[in-house]
Amino acid sequence: MKNTPQTPLHFKCGAVMNNRYMLAPMTNTQSHEDGTLSNEEFHWLTMRAKGGFGLTMTCASHVQANGKGFPGQLGIFSEAQIEGHKKLASTIKDHDSLAVVQLHHAGMRSPQELIGEQPVCPSEIKKHNARALSLKEVYALRDDFILAAERAQRCGYDGVEVHGAHGYILTQFLSSEINKRADAYGGTLENRTRLLVEIVDGIRKTCGPKFLLGVRLSPERFGMELQEVKIIAQQLIDHHDIDFLDISLWDVFKQPEGQSTQSKSLLQHVAELNFKHVKWTVAGKINNGKDVHNVLNAGVDFVSIGRSAILHHDFPKQVMSNPDFEPIATPVSEAYLHKEGLSPDFVTYMKRWDGFVKD
Repeated sequence: MKNTPQTPLHFKCGAVMNNRYMLAPMTNTQSHEDGTLSNEEFHWLTMRAKGGFGLTMTCASHVQANGKGFPGQLGIFSEAQIEGHKKLASTIKDHDSLAVVQLHHAGMRSPQELIGEQPVCPSEIKKHNARALSLKEVYALRDDFILAAERAQRCGYDGVEVHGAHGYILTQFLSSEINKRADAYGGTLENRTRLLVEIVDGIRKTCGPKFLLGVRLSPERFGMELQEVKIIAQQLIDHHDIDFLDISLWDVFKQPEGQSTQSKSLLQHVAELNFKHVKWTVAGKINNGKDVHNVLNAGVDFVSIGRSAILHHDFPKQVMSNPDFEPIATPVSEAYLHKEGLSPDFVTYMKRWDGFVKD
């Protein structure tokens, strides 16, 4: 079978993933408030690379200081952050895992108390106390995404993923519900997609054809419509030089929320795209060995693992040795999570997940 968990995956740019497991980019609140890498986040990520993930992706890493979305977020907006990234990229690669940074800006979802100023958005959003970006600021945002990718390349990363999902700033531009701009970056779907594709094209031009380049999209919530997301995804495949699409489905086995699209699962909708030479991954409740095999058997190229990667740093090795592997039952103790490489701050964050950490 083509898509077995152990099969290497060859990307168009030439990068090779030694198996079909990607560490999902997860909020973990472990780094320093200035965006520099902490020893705790270094340990957490490199432990997963050592545990067998063929691609190890950082948490969302903000490309501008005002794009910070959560405390302890790893940044990539400053030269001061380069030393930590060089160390991280090198060590991930030493474990035969592809090292990838997720490029991010939270936009209206940046807490004002965290960034010390009013958050920004394509349009004014009073609910979030967010102000509209000027056209000059849109250009600067585009350029800072591209500069962050160039910075990642200098640090030795194999590639980057552009975070266009989960209601963060690029989703805010894509969403007709949020984006009310009247210029070239708002209105029609083409205009709302413009910033994303300019970032993608700029990264490819700056970083060259051998740099791994992916885009994350989510087909629902925050005003995103499934059919529009499918159009955006196909446009990226057909006209922009990307290597992979990362589709965050919240739950890979769920039905779409829109009544008119419920004849098929979300996964079946995405599988209808003509991916050509572009690889794709999905995330959302891929919890055990059977889930991994079911998703790969549906034609997905590689799986993105979040929850089970927290519970087992070596989840890929566990499933490859036992296709029926089941993770430890939750709730788990704080001591267990510390043993799996989570810092006290990360364990505290995980207490937000109902029933995950023992009281």
